[in-house]
Amino acid sequence: MTKLSVNINKIATLRNSRGGNNPDLVKVALDCERFGTQGITVHPRPDERHIRYQDVYDLKAAIATEFNIEGNCREDKFVDLVLANKPAQVTLVPDAEGQITSNHGWDTIKHKDYLKEMVSVFQKEGIRVSIFVDPVVEMVEGAAETGTDRIELYTEAYAHNYYGDREKAIVNYIAAAHHANHLKLGINAGHDLDLHNLHYFAQSIPGLLEVSIGHALISDALYLGLETTVHKYLQQLA
Repeated sequence: MTKLSVNINKIATLRNSRGGNNPDLVKVALDCERFGTQGITVHPRPDERHIRYQDVYDLKAAIATEFNIEGNCREDKFVDLVLANKPAQVTLVPDAEGQITSNHGWDTIKHKDYLKEMVSVFQKEGIRVSIFVDPVVEMVEGAAETGTDRIELYTEAYAHNYYGDREKAIVNYIAAAHHANHLKLGINAGHDLDLHNLHYFAQSIPGLLEVSIGHALISDALYLGLETTVHKYLQQLA
């Protein structure tokens, strides 16, 4: 079964909007674990507009499931944060400073030498590494050459085109996944996956190990409640 890692950035955004500690980020993470999720994801950014650096330390000390920290490894503070906390996984994302959300994968050919160096930095500390990539066979090939453990397929294009023609929308993802399997790369996925498009994606992608979902899941929880929402997302992956 594909694992579900809940991205709790939006919980931190809500908390930060009023100050204080309501909602309690750590309690939400622990509740997600109690409801059955197999991982917690955070994506700290330099302006700390949602996840604060201290949150990472607090979560690391509290949660029992896999901890996944996403972010831009060009930021020294991010690298130091990951090395200090040693999560189960670090996901390398090529965000620009001030970017609202991730919107593209790495050019693993152009940046291969740099990524190879960063992959080694984290792996030496026992941290599994995943590289955020677009569903392009050449980018998967380049990722494999960095020595990374996994890739994370950027799924915005799939989600955007799902209702128009889901079979066409997923073609490139299936090809990328087959190539990753051939290269013995683990496969994660994330971005704009939701209760409508997740099941088809999970059933279509061979070897899908993990999905990271935040915005849609937290939005659904406003209507359905967090426990029911987590259960519904897990059902899509069963």
